[in-house]
Amino acid sequence: MEMNERKRHVILTAQQLFKDKGFANTSLQDIINQSNISKGTFYNYFSSKNEFFIAILEYVHEEESIRRDELLIGQDRANKQIFAEQISIRLQTNREYHLLPIFEAIFHSGDSDLKHFTKKHYLLELSWMKKRLIDIYGEQARPHASDGAVILYGMIQHIMHAWTAWSKVKVDIQKLMTFTLNRLDAVMNDLMQSKEVFLSDHILFSPIKDTYKQAHTKKQLLEQLLKFKQAVAKETKAENMQYINFIIEELEIDTPRLFVLKTVLQSFRQSFIGATNEIEARKLANNIWTFIHKEQR
Repeated sequence: MEMNERKRHVILTAQQLFKDKGFANTSLQDIINQSNISKGTFYNYFSSKNEFFIAILEYVHEEESIRRDELLIGQDRANKQIFAEQISIRLQTNREYHLLPIFEAIFHSGDSDLKHFTKKHYLLELSWMKKRLIDIYGEQARPHASDGAVILYGMIQHIMHAWTAWSKVKVDIQKLMTFTLNRLDAVMNDLMQSKEVFLSDHILFSPIKDTYKQAHTKKQLLEQLLKFKQAVAKETKAENMQYINFIIEELEIDTPRLFVLKTVLQSFRQSFIGATNEIEARKLANNIWTFIHKEQR
């Protein structure tokens, strides 16, 4: 489902209504009225309310994925502080886009499509954590990284639930990350010394492999970039056009310089923030990042 600026406006309008009125008190008609569109137009954008929820979650997932990748540019992958900041991004975007009521609604909905979607992204998050734990603790941690990822995720989630039940003050995310990652040191060291394994080594890599299978080829990316370049040619700044041209030229090389591509990609995405074509630029950036990850395997 390709997202354009109007669809983005509907999503952002809904999120503001969730913030102002609460998720349970916001009707579909409220969203339609506030977005200044007809019900027919809404269903041209989204075939159902469920598809609308999925679009919101996909939109935010792309944003957090790109932010995480950008944090690692030029950094040591074993740096735990960077890892803490990357995890924090999900918690921050959940707050920023008011996603918790949506997750709760999905949990209680009983809808199989929505539950399948959230299950997929839950496994992708664990898969990402597992990969990062191997970066941090080394190859010797590989057999234990699935267990470590699930334990870390569980610590973060349950501490947050306990804090929310006890306090009206929002939890300090940075303190939470420091606390849980310090505990994780003990957990990972104990797992590696005892050589005890509960979840098998490959169990959380399947979602990542599926993502790689869906990665766009260089040819497809070049076609998307050329189409985007043509669409923005009359209204974009010269600097933005330079970033587009550089990425095109880099992808035309037999072996693109991935580090250079990452750096320019960050500037490209940021240069379109607030522009009419921001959504399309970010979608392109996300597609290119997926290609980069596949090439780095």
